[in-house]
Amino acid sequence: MFEFMDMGFDQASEAPVSGPYIPDAGECLRCGMCVSTCPTFRLFQTNEETPRSRIRTISKILVENVAITADERQHLDNCLQCRACETVCPSKMAYGELFDQARLKLEITPSWLGKLALGLIENKRWRMRLLPGLAVYLKSGLQKPLRRTGLLKKLGVAEAEALLGKPALKGLAGHYPAKITKRGQVALFTGCIAEHFDQETLQAAIKLLNSIGYDVTVPPQQGCCGAIHQHNGQAAASLIANNIAVFNALEMDAVLHAATGCGAMLSEYQHEDAEAAGLFRQRLQDINAFLLAHWPDDQRLQALPKKVAVHEPCSQRNVLKNQQTVYNLLAKIPELEVAALANNPLCCGAGGSYMLTHPDNAAQLRDLKRQAITAAQADWVVSSNFGCAVFLDVDADKVSHPLLILARQLPI
Repeated sequence: MFEFMDMGFDQASEAPVSGPYIPDAGECLRCGMCVSTCPTFRLFQTNEETPRSRIRTISKILVENVAITADERQHLDNCLQCRACETVCPSKMAYGELFDQARLKLEITPSWLGKLALGLIENKRWRMRLLPGLAVYLKSGLQKPLRRTGLLKKLGVAEAEALLGKPALKGLAGHYPAKITKRGQVALFTGCIAEHFDQETLQAAIKLLNSIGYDVTVPPQQGCCGAIHQHNGQAAASLIANNIAVFNALEMDAVLHAATGCGAMLSEYQHEDAEAAGLFRQRLQDINAFLLAHWPDDQRLQALPKKVAVHEPCSQRNVLKNQQTVYNLLAKIPELEVAALANNPLCCGAGGSYMLTHPDNAAQLRDLKRQAITAAQADWVVSSNFGCAVFLDVDADKVSHPLLILARQLPI
């Protein structure tokens, strides 16, 4: 039945005992669970596109210190880093951490376009200068004729351009006071791209928090969480250090994130000052979970006789492991039918920057997810991760953050 599981791992490992923990051949139970959860195995149906094959490559990089082949590098790069394999591994392998360590050790040099993208993610001033030009371009009607020329493909920006939405040209204010008797104060993590291209969700988050008695602080010094850098083999230490310093300096009840992709990265922050990193992680919470835990008993929402299908991002299912909070939170809306999207464990293909670096693979996975969306026959699909929502919503106008629906149902 599992012929594909015999991958030649019977020989005893010659790897030294020091270094990161990687299960050897004897520890692998050949259960096939990681294979069945892997989206790239779903696409390619080959042994090389499985987590167990990739972990052998990672072992070569991190433990054995031997060169890997071009094919091994390609199969490693094909990984979406969804970490579904990590959640089912009986050996409790920290696949995500090992993958990031291996990518960093490979000393990957980004292309000129990659360097530009990473620079824009890091530098808020650069982004703010670019936004007015993007807004003019999107309003000008030049998109379709420019796409037809093929120039965007030649420049390698066609996939990114297709995902562009109208940006917010102004940033958020630094402080938003509670609308009722104050119960506490929280800080909101906005990230980098979402602050401009998903500001509506952040405003919904603020509106909901204010409505239940919480002041919201949005520190302007915060920056990118570092996930895109780290998952692409680039150092994220300076970004991590900045966010830890900015948020630890605030007297807050909690630090909240609205995008699970950022939240997954933030929840695993490591820093040379372990105490500072621990304090940051201790106060960090997903906004869905925070709202659910602090929702007043007398706070009523307006009825909504519609159906919503919940897409569970990999970062939420496999790292934060709190996807149930979305269902419980939406259940507070009277008459709203809430259902799980079919095949939720399968990655949608967004994978941070994966949708840009591996557009063909990502598109195939998105097609599978869109089939599930069509079959759900829901009025809306909700996703708590900005990247997933943008990727799935291209030409669909049907996917949004659950906070947007909740905020619209607040009493007028």
